[in-house]
Amino acid sequence: MYADPPWDYGGKMQYDKTTIKAENVGFEKNIFISAANFKYPTVKLKQLMELDVKSIAADDCILFMWTTGPQMANSIKLGEAWGFEYKTVAFVWDKQIHNPGRYTLSQTEFVLAFKRGKFPTPRGARNVRQLVSLKRGKHSEKPEEIIDGITRMFPEQKKIELFARKNFIGWDNWGLEIPESKIEILSQHEIDKK
Repeated sequence: MYADPPWDYGGKMQYDKTTIKAENVGFEKNIFISAANFKYPTVKLKQLMELDVKSIAADDCILFMWTTGPQMANSIKLGEAWGFEYKTVAFVWDKQIHNPGRYTLSQTEFVLAFKRGKFPTPRGARNVRQLVSLKRGKHSEKPEEIIDGITRMFPEQKKIELFARKNFIGWDNWGLEIPESKIEILSQHEIDKK
């Protein structure tokens, strides 16, 4: 399973000062206007936790979930609510462009790995890199190298993308913005050779 939950930030960016009048003196417009809920509907943690993901997960299953620093603790809660145990950070995406952050400049996102049951077999590639360094594209668009890496690690398992916005060959998907046309995964030609 591969999920990019539409995390709710309360309508604000991670470091939005638009509501602090002393910090926003003289500004007629919001400092940041690209909060997630301006781009797509976001969902509060409680509602995400109520989704019946357990019913579609295999007994032996890995969940790869996108998160940001501010949503890290919520991500672990969500994985557990869906019936999985947190295991590790599977991928770190260096977006090569930073946003202001409250503590440090924010330029990374993470894919956490959760496990349900036993580790799925057979296992494919074991040399998939954790760090992906690619310039970010459109708001919330994720690099295809991540889904490609997951596909190479688990080429024979059934796969589903939750909150999908693309339609990859070899994957089922669920989401609001799924196009009809299928996209070939970078390593699909290698998988088809088998």
